[in-house]
Amino acid sequence: MSRPMRRLTELRLPLTHDEAALRAAICAGFGVPNEALLSYHVFRRAWDARRKADIKLVYTIDAELAVDVVTGTPTPDTGYHFVTRATRARTSRPVVIGTGPCGLFAALLLAEMGFCPLILERGKMVRQRTKDTWGLWRRGELNPASNVQFGEGGAGTFSDGKLYSQIKDPRHLGRKVLAEFVAAGAPEEILYVAKPHIGTFRLVGMLEAMRAKIESLGGEYRFDAEVTDFDIQDGQLRAVILQTGERIETSHAVLAIGHSARDTFATLHARGVFMEAKPFSIGVRIEHPQSMIDRHRFGPHAGHPILGAADYKLVHHCANGRAVYSFCMCPGGTVVAATSEPERVVTNGMSQYSRNERNANAGLVVGITPADYPGGVLAGIEFQRSWESAAFIAGGGGYKAPGQLVGDFLAGRPSSAFGGVLPSYRPGVHLTDLSTCLPDYALAALREALPAFGRQIHGFDRADAVMTGVETRTSSPVRITRGRDFCSLNVRGLYPAGEGAGYAGGILSAGVDGIKVAEALARCLADG
Repeated sequence: MSRPMRRLTELRLPLTHDEAALRAAICAGFGVPNEALLSYHVFRRAWDARRKADIKLVYTIDAELAVDVVTGTPTPDTGYHFVTRATRARTSRPVVIGTGPCGLFAALLLAEMGFCPLILERGKMVRQRTKDTWGLWRRGELNPASNVQFGEGGAGTFSDGKLYSQIKDPRHLGRKVLAEFVAAGAPEEILYVAKPHIGTFRLVGMLEAMRAKIESLGGEYRFDAEVTDFDIQDGQLRAVILQTGERIETSHAVLAIGHSARDTFATLHARGVFMEAKPFSIGVRIEHPQSMIDRHRFGPHAGHPILGAADYKLVHHCANGRAVYSFCMCPGGTVVAATSEPERVVTNGMSQYSRNERNANAGLVVGITPADYPGGVLAGIEFQRSWESAAFIAGGGGYKAPGQLVGDFLAGRPSSAFGGVLPSYRPGVHLTDLSTCLPDYALAALREALPAFGRQIHGFDRADAVMTGVETRTSSPVRITRGRDFCSLNVRGLYPAGEGAGYAGGILSAGVDGIKVAEALARCLADG
């Protein structure tokens, strides 16, 4: 019979050590002889690089011991426990709108609980979607229904695949997300490394595996199925209507539409669904040599395989009251075309699992609030569109992005030639003056922040670093507000969820939100 597990935290070892050294440290930490350590596994592994010449690995270990000890703490239960199960057949099945991380996990949980969800996605299956996305990147051909924003997997498919978040998670729902990803083909290390990531190529196969699992549990996927209207009667959802005119009767729907479903936002607003304008950010992508970031973070240990490509997180509070911060930093990655609308340019960043491209990139964005775009709930969308259209013009058309070197940007002059940093964005970067692509207050904030960041990371404000515009899709410009029951404030049966509803930011938090919303919906169905 196995014994209760005990947890040991803050176990610090040198960057280079073997398994015997780890085992010895565990025994010493618990104060037991080697033979008393029956088994152990690494729950978490992080690193401490505050002293670059002496980087430490920091472990959290769960161990089974042959003796009782007072050291450490009981290992918490991080397993997932279903809140309810379907008990009878139903004529109206729940609908999940959107197949990004939030919709994916809402659908998975509903299927696992026996509610056989119908999953509607305006875009295509992930492999066809990947081909369409490459069509934009390689040939400048945009498919408005199948791109970085729309299609199976959502915007997170073409990103760094980051799987960490700062959300409060007392029920360890993030562990459920990670465990399902591993079961679908993700590397097992995502369960324990401090900053796990996957990368686009692996995500493609994982999404297919998770779709197969959901279908095996009674879920049904329908692609090229854009929801264009909602039948709401007396404050109750009655049906969703597809672009084809087909009416799908349902009294319960998860609204996991992502932050770029602008047409759906407009439809919901027209139907009286309660929404609010919310803050978001706008700015550019900035690229530096990854080797420069590695040297800054890791010193002589730069390039060590355990450490991998280094990241950074920066913030500066400006004299004009704005905050500038790094967003969605992609080590060893590329800047990608992320527009979903014709004749507009949007940038984002992504990395593959290897993170071995020559450049580091991150969003360098300025916080804005609804006061910056007055005009109603949907004014933030038009604000985004105006700068995306300006970026398309400044880039010269063909979805090329406008770019400028940091030195020229700080000096207020257009750029005409690249230096040592070559941009990774495709279909290409047109050097120009980014001052036509951002509000004046954002330009002023960026010009103040860049030298400040250069004092934190030597070379961050180097003259030949490349800035590419514009980054506008940092988060949803609206919040589809919900109550404590996770339902819309004024429409029963409608469950706003994830990034598009303003309740998540990133793959992990969106997946967790999808689980919470699915649980709330399932409880409602079980009680009804």
